Amino acid sequence: MGIIKRFTDIMSANINALLDKAEDPEKMIDQYLRDLESDLGNVKAETAAVMAEEQKAKRQLDECDEEIAKLQSYAERAVLAGKDDDAKAFLRQKNASTEKRAALEQAYTLAAANATKMRQMHDKLVGDIASLNARRDAIKAKMKAAKAQEKINKIGSSMSGVAANMSAFDKMEEKANQMLDKANAMAELNGAAAVAEEGIESLMAQYDAQPSAVDEVDDELAALKAALGK
Repeated sequence: MGIIKRFTDIMSANINALLDKAEDPEKMIDQYLRDLESDLGNVKAETAAVMAEEQKAKRQLDECDEEIAKLQSYAERAVLAGKDDDAKAFLRQKNASTEKRAALEQAYTLAAANATKMRQMHDKLVGDIASLNARRDAIKAKMKAAKAQEKINKIGSSMSGVAANMSAFDKMEEKANQMLDKANAMAELNGAAAVAEEGIESLMAQYDAQPSAVDEVDDELAALKAALGK
């Protein structure tokens, strides 16, 4: 009866608890189903054997009861026939059969209890397999959805890094704009100074190009003296 001890955990197994402990419920349920299918074949064979033992023990007990009843009947008939010695022989055989019946009844009680346990295990296995087969697709669908959500979560966490990089690029762009604005302002200031300096130089050139009135009179006076021979 080692099969009974082996499958004691099946009787108390909680499928939900097993799945909760599993790292990968999808693989767990497939493996559990394969194990149950294999166990079911063993349990069926053992259950059939135990039930056969129960039937055998019941048949032997029934035969013993029939023999006891038959011996009782013969003893009564012997008494009625006035053959006490024959009646005693029948009664002695009846007593032996009665003692034998006690052992047969004990064997039948044990065989019946074992058969009940095996039938319970068999029925539970059948029910567990049917339940898991019905739930397997739903569990696998949930696992796929969970794995997809995990991927989305990972992508979401990586996007936070992208956002941080974008923020750094924004800061660099702002700094570049500031540098450009400063350079443009400096160029504008330098241009204004150059224009101012160029204006003064142009004005000075204009005065340099125009002879003074004093110089023109002196030149004219010198020319006149030359003409008069003075």
